[in-house]
Parts: sequence; structure tokens; C-alpha cells
Amino acid sequence: MINDRISNVIGFDDAPFDRDSSKEVQIVGTVYAGPRLDGILIGKVTRDGSDSAGELIRLIQESRFQEHIRLVMLQGITLGGFNVVDVFALHRELQIPVLVACRKQPDMTAVRNALLANIPHGQKKWELIEKVGPMEPVENIFIQRVGLSLEQATDIIHRFAIHSQLPEPIRTAHLIAGALSTGHSRGAP
Repeated sequence: MINDRISNVIGFDDAPFDRDSSKEVQIVGTVYAGPRLDGILIGKVTRDGSDSAGELIRLIQESRFQEHIRLVMLQGITLGGFNVVDVFALHRELQIPVLVACRKQPDMTAVRNALLANIPHGQKKWELIEKVGPMEPVENIFIQRVGLSLEQATDIIHRFAIHSQLPEPIRTAHLIAGALSTGHSRGAP
């Protein structure tokens, strides 16, 4: 059972990358204690690979923030193109809830078609996405969640969406990731 007032969270997003490159993609995690930024984690995932959940778990478990983090937020369920995050493995290994947030409802037909036509292990990745279930509208964004109720997710979004519709941990991760890749941030996701 989780505390109804989760205050220590980490949000992840990936850096912009060349779609024609097979290189690793940088990811950024921002650690928040309530509205205060407490730390930053940086890692890499394989473009269109299958290592995103493992890398997020490693980054959190090897950080000095591990014992305080009570929730993982993701800016979408994929990192580095179609490197689908196994949110169930993330939840199981870390023993904390996972909240996926997007500003817009993804075109799931296009996602499915791209995964099945062009991506190694696309069927397995599509099955992970389907298992999480459809996105739910909350506070003008769309979410998926593992390990927390809709009421808890709504409260977390309301408390952490300070400067935009998206919660600060993923908004800030997005800005930092953009600056790492291009030398400057490209604006809110």
C-alpha cells in the first residue's frame, strides 16, 4: 500500500536523437521532493531497443536517492524511439508506482503498425503497451498507471503540474535532455 500523499518522485525523458542513427540515446531523470528539484540522473538506452526498464532500475538503484523515491514518472511509455518501458518490471523491481503521462493521446493504430512493421521484437513491445491499457484523461493530459489508483494519480498530477499541464519532474527532465543533446532546451513537451 502506498502513501496517499506521494512527495518524492523521479521523472524521466529522453534526449532528441537522429532518427537515422543506431546510437544510444541519452535519458534524464529529475528527482523531486515536492516542488523542489533535488537531483538529476543521466543514463543511456538503445535506440529502438529493449533495455529501458533495466536502465531506469539501474539508475535509481545506484543513486543516492533510491530510498526516498516513491514514484516513477515517464514522459510517454517509450524512450529512444520504440524502446518500450516495461512498466510492470519497473514497478515490480523498485516496489513503487509508475505513472506515464502525455500531453496528447497517441495514435495507437500508427504506433502498432510501426512496431509490427519496422521494429525488432515489435510484437512483444506492442503486447507490453496493450497490457498497460488505454490512456486515461486526467487534468488535461493522458495517463497510464501501475500501482496507484486514478484518484492518487490525479492528486499527484495536480500537485506536480506547477508550470505546465505536465508534472514538473517530466517537464524538467525534458528540458535538460534537450539541452544535453542540442546545447539548449527546446521548450516544454
